[in-house]
Amino acid sequence: MQRREFRIGLILLVSAGAALLLFQRTSSTGRPVVINDTAAPPVPTLDLDRVEYGESLYTQYCAGCHGANLEGAADWKQRLPDGSLPPPPHDSSGHTWHHPDSLLVGIIANGGDPAYNSKMPAFKEKLHDDQIRAILEFMKSKWGDQEREFQWWITATQDQP
Repeated sequence: MQRREFRIGLILLVSAGAALLLFQRTSSTGRPVVINDTAAPPVPTLDLDRVEYGESLYTQYCAGCHGANLEGAADWKQRLPDGSLPPPPHDSSGHTWHHPDSLLVGIIANGGDPAYNSKMPAFKEKLHDDQIRAILEFMKSKWGDQEREFQWWITATQDQP
């Protein structure tokens, strides 16, 4: 089972890296990014009021596990004795920015994937959708430009109706 998870993780990492390289080449021209004949919208500007609101919610609900500075647990890639993974960072050093908004909102609302023995609790009973999205806006404010652009691209291409 661990070999399969490793292979899947490796495939996702290589795919994300290849997509990032493709994105960087096309976005550096200043022309709109077009993927599968679909033009991606421009990277949205962060709303500073929502970022501040998201920071207060993050501090209250997330910082206890993911760190006050979004740094995650020290050995977040190393499984614990029970097979679960420690809380990952949500800054640029982690993998949060590899995922579309819909997946990130779903994880916050519904908790982590039990298939990975995740200990991430569900927050849908404590936070409404706007609050979850404000937390995500705060996390995005801590990513570098390349991570923000890549995450926007993933969201624009995978979160389509």
